[in-house]
Amino acid sequence: MDQLIARLDDESSRLEGYQFRERADLLDRLDALIGGADVERPAKSFLPSESDRRAHSIRVRLEAASAAFYRSIREQIQLGERPDLLLQCVHRSDEPPAPGPGYDSLDEVVSGVLQLEEPREAPAHPDPEMVFYQPTPARHIFHFFRLAQLSASDTLIDLGAGLGHVPILTSICTGARCEGIEVEAAYVASARRCAESLNLNRVQFVQQDARTADFSAGSIFYLYTPFRGTILDAVFRRLRHEAEGRTIRIATFGPCTDAVAREPWLEAETPADLERITLLSSRN
Repeated sequence: MDQLIARLDDESSRLEGYQFRERADLLDRLDALIGGADVERPAKSFLPSESDRRAHSIRVRLEAASAAFYRSIREQIQLGERPDLLLQCVHRSDEPPAPGPGYDSLDEVVSGVLQLEEPREAPAHPDPEMVFYQPTPARHIFHFFRLAQLSASDTLIDLGAGLGHVPILTSICTGARCEGIEVEAAYVASARRCAESLNLNRVQFVQQDARTADFSAGSIFYLYTPFRGTILDAVFRRLRHEAEGRTIRIATFGPCTDAVAREPWLEAETPADLERITLLSSRN
């Protein structure tokens, strides 16, 4: 056991700030060995006290390196600079991301940078047609940027924005103007605090039901299956009305993709895929 701790110690000492995946792997290995940071240790540990102390020291060092890395990225964003440190974390490939809603080490980076606060209280609008909130995995958000090729002339509207991951990251990484529409007041308040702390002036959050929100500024709309049934039908009637006078695009993720792809006024820019982002545009 001492030899294993020594190897982990040696590996951790060679990790630089941007090696976030390697740090995450080491922390996982430490958790498997001695338990998570919040686990109460029994009075008589199965590890010798010296090994326990060294393992704790490794964890503290790794977490401090990650915190410094996140702080550097936040400072770039707050200064209005291109967040190169953040973009270095993204796997650069034309290959699509791993399918499905699971999260990975890139989500840890995004969480560490944005520092969004998830409300403790239960949602105030438990409508059975409103889907339980989950943030879009970061790898799919960055894949969305590659698909959509957004620019400063675009306006993204996220319908059912939750805590605002998609509008905030889109604003940071593409320069597009962004708006998150969300019915839950606590989510909106958290998203606004995050945007303010990062000095983002091209993203806003509106507390409103998507069935009555103003869509007139949007050039592209994003939905991670925020609702279904009659709510989804009502929202798409309004989107179809918007498309009567101009071309709009719609990006979807999750189960709502099937229903959206069947809309006759839309044509697919990418193959319909419930496990990854699907991009569609209105027919001229």
